[in-house]
Amino acid sequence: MMPPEAPADQKANGTPPPAALSCLQVLKNRSEFLAAARARRQAATSMMVQARKRPEGEATGIRVGFTCSKKVGNAVARNRAKRRLREVARAVLPTHGKDGWDYVLIGFRDKTDARPFDKLQQDLIFALSKLHGSRK
Repeated sequence: MMPPEAPADQKANGTPPPAALSCLQVLKNRSEFLAAARARRQAATSMMVQARKRPEGEATGIRVGFTCSKKVGNAVARNRAKRRLREVARAVLPTHGKDGWDYVLIGFRDKTDARPFDKLQQDLIFALSKLHGSRK
């Protein structure tokens, strides 16, 4: 059974909504966030991206976490920024992320919630290309 908010064409052919197709797992433990914080990081205009390659056998797939400090604003502003980060991660990480990596997306004040969505996507793609590029 399809959820009531699913588009009509998806209800008709029985395919799940796009959010259900996501191959992302969400980081929930503080230790996972701290491990990513000790690894590589790359700033973009609207966010900071921390990335860590997991050791063999730890977990499979792409895992992602989201955070916004109180510097971003009140609870409404933080939640809006995190919602936008979640959406951009769903759009970009399945194609540009790497299997076996953890990513943490950190929102910036006055930038994450105000930046156009296509620019957010470009920022994340830029950060991922820098993080996965060869290190010298």
